[in-house]
Amino acid sequence: MIDPIIFDFLTRLKENNNREWFTEHKPEFIGAKEAFEKNVTHFINIVKEIDPSVGDQVAKDCIFRIYRDTRFAKDKTPYKTNMGAFVSKGGRKSPLAGYYLHLEPYASMIAGGIYCPQSDVLKAVRKEIYHFPEEFKQILFNSEFKKVFPQMYEDKLKMAPKGFPKDFEDIELLKYKSYTVLHSPTDAELTGKNAESHIKRVVKVLEPFNSFINRGITEEEEEIQL
Repeated sequence: MIDPIIFDFLTRLKENNNREWFTEHKPEFIGAKEAFEKNVTHFINIVKEIDPSVGDQVAKDCIFRIYRDTRFAKDKTPYKTNMGAFVSKGGRKSPLAGYYLHLEPYASMIAGGIYCPQSDVLKAVRKEIYHFPEEFKQILFNSEFKKVFPQMYEDKLKMAPKGFPKDFEDIELLKYKSYTVLHSPTDAELTGKNAESHIKRVVKVLEPFNSFINRGITEEEEEIQL
């Protein structure tokens, strides 16, 4: 499913991450970018088939720019050495959980959930887990889910989050600062003949996790509007 020219270009970009080389090889970048847009369109269709809640998405609204913001960074290399897209209702800037496709030679991933959300969004998700802990644990500890997504992104509070009882039995589930899971496919798994079926499997396993998170976020928004 994934066009190998994307990995070819990103490999050489990593070795030549400077504006002079990029300018000289701009046609190759455009070719890789166009290939990625086609791949993302296909990815969107796979996601929508499994999770219709993402709605109608256009690749350009989901894809992140390759240019790095180096204003406050110690690393001044001008370009990312990956291509990424986030598919969610509202596009790449959506506060909702979604499906992230990250292509990087030997470091690709398919991830889901919410990463470093705003405090109100994070609180809404924690409230959903607090009220329905067994449902959330059934998703997390499902054997197929554990195979595809071994663990959540480990960035946690040391203490119970404000507004929740410290003696809550599943308090550890409320301490996460992000609710993000990731799967790390090989380059061969993404470019080989079984790539599409592999990606479909990952998205299908991820859907209940995202749906649970989004239920908490959208219910909170509806309560505020009332």
